[in-house]
Amino acid sequence: MDSPKHKLCEESYFNSFYLEHIQAANNFAFYKCGDKAVSLDFVQDAFVKIWENCSKIDLAKAKTYLFTTVNNMFLNAVRHEKVVMNYAKDVPYMDKTDLSPEYLMEEDEFKKKLLLAISDLKEEQREVFLLNRMEDKKYREIAELLDISQKTVEKRMSAALKILREKVEELKI
Repeated sequence: MDSPKHKLCEESYFNSFYLEHIQAANNFAFYKCGDKAVSLDFVQDAFVKIWENCSKIDLAKAKTYLFTTVNNMFLNAVRHEKVVMNYAKDVPYMDKTDLSPEYLMEEDEFKKKLLLAISDLKEEQREVFLLNRMEDKKYREIAELLDISQKTVEKRMSAALKILREKVEELKI
């Protein structure tokens, strides 16, 4: 007999789970972010995660997993926006009176490319990077927060820094 975890992996059951919860999850996401397209993206990504992890998710907890995933995606987006805003907020304090227009334009382009490079990181890498660099959390704190080992945090951070170094090096050319 199939275990309750594996029942979620059956396409017909997953489809009925999807149809049963799509509207409520979408409403929840919309109430969180206020943007229909973004909320639908969060919900679709959450269902993808459920499908990818169907064998690990207890059927009785699948709805909770769905809403928690949507909420976490929203919180990650808010954290990302906070980083962008903090960075933008700090920039005006620079004395730009002696800087050439070319320099200012290059600086702005570099900022855009750097933010794009950060947003291109895998979700796990970006999350660890932003928690450490923007929220000053220690690896131990991040591990507890994300319920992963400190070694996993170190690996994700190392990978994120390697990717960003490579992308920033490309930007200098």
